Amino acid sequence: MSLLVAAQQKAPNMGYAPDFVQAAMAPLLKDIKKKGIRVVSNAGGLNPSACVLALQEAAKKSGIDDLKVAMVTGDNLIQKKDEILQSGVRDLDSGREAPQGLISMNAYLGATPVLEALNQGADIVVTGRLVDSAVVLGPLMHEFGWKPSDYDLLAAGSLAGHIVECGAQATGGVFTDWEQVNGWDNMGFPIVECTSDGQFIVTKPPKTGGLVSTATVAEQIVYEIGDPRKYMLPDVTCDFSQVNLNQVAENQVHVSGVKGTPPSDEFKVSGTFADGFRCTAVCNIGGLKAALKGQKTAESIFKRCSRMFKVLGFEDFSRTHLQMLGTESTYGPHANPVCAEARETVVWMSVEHKQRKALELFSREIAPAGTGMAPGLCGIVGGRPRVSPIFKLFSFLYPKSNVEVKVHMDDNEQLIPTTSSPSGQIVNEEAPSISESDSAVKSGNSSYTLEQLAYARSGDKADTSNIGVVARHPSYVPYIRNALTEDVVSKYFQHILEDNSQVTRYELPGIHGFNFVLTHALGGGGVASLRSDPQGKGLAQMLLSIKLESLPDDLLQ
Repeated sequence: MSLLVAAQQKAPNMGYAPDFVQAAMAPLLKDIKKKGIRVVSNAGGLNPSACVLALQEAAKKSGIDDLKVAMVTGDNLIQKKDEILQSGVRDLDSGREAPQGLISMNAYLGATPVLEALNQGADIVVTGRLVDSAVVLGPLMHEFGWKPSDYDLLAAGSLAGHIVECGAQATGGVFTDWEQVNGWDNMGFPIVECTSDGQFIVTKPPKTGGLVSTATVAEQIVYEIGDPRKYMLPDVTCDFSQVNLNQVAENQVHVSGVKGTPPSDEFKVSGTFADGFRCTAVCNIGGLKAALKGQKTAESIFKRCSRMFKVLGFEDFSRTHLQMLGTESTYGPHANPVCAEARETVVWMSVEHKQRKALELFSREIAPAGTGMAPGLCGIVGGRPRVSPIFKLFSFLYPKSNVEVKVHMDDNEQLIPTTSSPSGQIVNEEAPSISESDSAVKSGNSSYTLEQLAYARSGDKADTSNIGVVARHPSYVPYIRNALTEDVVSKYFQHILEDNSQVTRYELPGIHGFNFVLTHALGGGGVASLRSDPQGKGLAQMLLSIKLESLPDDLLQ
């Protein structure tokens, strides 16, 4: 959403995903209409009306004059900004008060408006902010007649949506055992074949690349889910802990065992606010002692700019971040010492400042290093780095009863009731505790990397990282549980965690998995982070290298 905010600030008719219209839909509109294919998308972003207009224009160019396009609105709450600020909302993660400079506020809507739009006969449904899984749940509710109170079914449909929402991540993309996946040049996107009882099969189109296995699907299930027993969505609170996966045929995985309970009576709202500027310079440097040369070059540029700021009356940098890519700098104390002697490295210099002019000066001061500092500086990747605004996230909860959700189609609009639990209260039961250790497991003299025992995948939610771990065999679960504790993971990632970070471990017995949630782990996360991995995509890969000690010699047999 931060990227869409930036796009709309540059051009008021933007703020949606133009590739959805021009690349995904426009070339296929005739076939979509002819074959009766119905499309649901949250590509409307901050500006669904502009997205609808672009679709209608594309339809006219294709000679289609009877395309029914529905638009869902109500997620955009920026017009209620003063009222919301006066209500005293606080950030979900930090507890801080709302900043006055909020420039966007969008509620994560659910599937009910999509259901209504399809019931009205829409060919295409365009929404603004909508939880990704709802673009799948809405059509399932329409097709099977599921009611808003069928919580187990809604949870199953939501899991189906969660599995496919990141495309090829469910069909072998970013899979731990990537070498087993063929056909990257023709990756098949996931298909879910659902039945009215909520069970479904994950598969992909024939003659396409990729892999659908219990492992690829399990990795996607644990992706960015927080507490798997309480995955809270607008329509339902899901319990994924006892999901069952069965390989029923090649590239076909049967999914069952999802449970659901009523949702809360509040929407999650994501707001954004501008907070200074950032600039990132990336330079390649080669030769002996490349990392040391890169380090000294970057530090000298920072020092030079700080001195110039003082002369010009600017404050110093708000933040600086320096990495030597290629030397395993992201691994901190776990880096291989040999990498420090690499004869080529990429210098990652990222800075933050309150004033754009200060960073424009920084941007200009990179090039002089090519003639006045270390030998072997091979140029700036992409030329002179650009200065861009920083949009930070402010997330909070807001009563559903205060949000008017509407479906617009054919110059008509309909108000959609928002779903809430029967009691009108947040369902917030404590999840069953997970045992910290299994005293009955055998010990031994062998050590194994986590990768030998498990698959792993990581992602983000703002400044929080999720690292999902799935045992390769059920018999490995107690050993992973004993060895990979919250404390162990916290110490392993100490070099990237803030002082107030917390690590929480959740368990998913059904798929023999765990999910580790690391708060304040991404340097602010997203566009607010200065790191080369602002979304924590590499953290699972990093964790797979950890050595688990004192395990049985015959464990892998």
